[in-house]
Amino acid sequence: MTKKVGSTGRFGTRYGRKIRKRVLDIEVRQRQKQTCPYCKKKQVKRVATGIFRCSKCNSKFTSKAYEVA
Repeated sequence: MTKKVGSTGRFGTRYGRKIRKRVLDIEVRQRQKQTCPYCKKKQVKRVATGIFRCSKCNSKFTSKAYEVA
């Protein structure tokens, strides 16, 4: 895995550059901490598809599949 391809290096040369770039953008956004809609802190992590949990106020809620809306 290099800096350029990131986590999409697992695909090798398959699927084309545009598709791999889109997947990389989605994966980067879903793994970073997001802002909680309740306490407004940047402490929300994705638990599963569409399920998020704030480690500050301990609230669990649903939103979009990859990021908090």
